[in-house]
This record gives sequence, structure tokens and C-alpha cells, in this order.
Amino acid sequence: MIRIENHLGTIEVSQEYFCYLIGDAVSDCYGVTAMVKSGPKQGLRSVFSKRSFTDDGIHVRGEGDKLIVDLHISVMYGMNISEIAKSIVNKVRYTVEEATGLHVKKVNVFIDNMKSE
Repeated sequence: MIRIENHLGTIEVSQEYFCYLIGDAVSDCYGVTAMVKSGPKQGLRSVFSKRSFTDDGIHVRGEGDKLIVDLHISVMYGMNISEIAKSIVNKVRYTVEEATGLHVKKVNVFIDNMKSE
């Protein structure tokens, strides 16, 4: 649960909602082939279950009244990684701010894998 406090009160948004929202936005970006499992929780879960989850490769945390988003992705080989990352940052920031009204301080994009066609 992400909890943000502002002058109007406390806002609580579930981690699952952010993961669904961000995962959908990232999967629409050109060059992204998949979300990559990251962290001990997702790694352990992948040992016991081969299916994918909505939060694979996504971590959202609140810092003050802003959000920080960490994304772990796989991209197509031969693509311009810098442009893919810029596209993802802009799309995620816009999507989250439009859907929730919360400000995104930073979007960190980690390229964990490259896949050939």
C-alpha cells in the first residue's frame, strides 16, 4: 500500500493498482519485450510458479508526497536503448499522474535482458 499525505489528507493506493497501471503502460512502449522479475520476493515466487504476475519487474514507493518507480525490463536486440528508456519514463509519468493525480519524482528503468527476434 502506498500512502501519501498532503494538505487534503491521506491518500492510499494499492501496490497492485500501480503495477497494473504501469505494466500496461510499459507493455505498450515500442521495443519492450517483457517485464523481468526482480527482488527476492519475485525471484522466490518464480521458483514455485511459472506464470507471470502483474507486479513482475515493477516496484513503486512513496517519498514524501511523490512516487518513485523502479522498472526491470527486457528489450529487443538492436534497438536504441536510450530512446526506449525515455519513452518509458515519459509514458509512465504521464499515465500515473493522469490516473492518480500523484506526482512522479523519478522513474528508474533497468534493462536486465535483451532478446533477439
